[in-house]
Amino acid sequence: MTTKAIFTYHDSFDVMDRVLDTESPPADDRERVEWLIKHLGEVFCKRVGIYRIPEDLVLSVVIPVYNERETIREILRHVRAVPIQKQIILVDDYSTDGTRDILKRLETEEPDLVIAYHDRNQGKGAALRTGFAKATGQIVIVQDADMEYDPAQYPQLIEPIIEGKADVVYGSRFIGEKHRVLYFWHSLANKFLTLLSNTFTNLNLTDMEVCYKVFRREVIQGITLKSDRFGFEPEVTAKVARFRMPAIEGRPARRCRVYEMPVSYNGRDYREGKKIGWKDGVQALYCIVRYALAD
Repeated sequence: MTTKAIFTYHDSFDVMDRVLDTESPPADDRERVEWLIKHLGEVFCKRVGIYRIPEDLVLSVVIPVYNERETIREILRHVRAVPIQKQIILVDDYSTDGTRDILKRLETEEPDLVIAYHDRNQGKGAALRTGFAKATGQIVIVQDADMEYDPAQYPQLIEPIIEGKADVVYGSRFIGEKHRVLYFWHSLANKFLTLLSNTFTNLNLTDMEVCYKVFRREVIQGITLKSDRFGFEPEVTAKVARFRMPAIEGRPARRCRVYEMPVSYNGRDYREGKKIGWKDGVQALYCIVRYALAD
């Protein structure tokens, strides 16, 4: 076997035809996984996010949407390309740039989508609450609609839950993956907010504000969320830290197990449509303290 290129989980399925001098891999996703494990070995495959996913697993992808007409179709294409059985839930938070018209067309073109519409703009947290309530998959992940995060990383993000090691997985932009270089003060603010949150929750996260948060469905639907805007991030973190998995099948009740996985980040600047600002940072400070003390 001759290796012709270095590849990662982002494009491993696509380049395998070129990197291995052997028979062509099967077209079926599950047979392809077995073929890759056979030729590359289970240890290496797990490192790049290739492993056996239960046939009955459904991943609910919750996408809050607000004024994303430029990227909404593209992000859906990327989400659909991930070889995992999915329930895709989009919640339009009263877009005014034509995004809502696109979603109306998508309802006809792609009837398997679950689409909800808010009758007024309420914020990311409110959109996520609507989406979480509609989730039916065993695992639920948050996906922004702006192409800053890569859905190709779903397999690695859900692996600790599938293996029974975690109940919640946070991505992190600060522990080893590639990221676009943007604003120093935003980075500093994120790290400060994470540190303050950790002080109250006794978790040792490195990126509390990250988009990619993955939950067992019983965890996220067992938490009562109240924040309408970007206060969702510190609120859900505080409540995950307190959440106790119920006793089931002889297993005693226990605290929620939280893992953290590196994720890449292609951040936008304000000219490209970035929406979070300094007021959201102030609200995050308030939410960290509020939800540390009371629900």
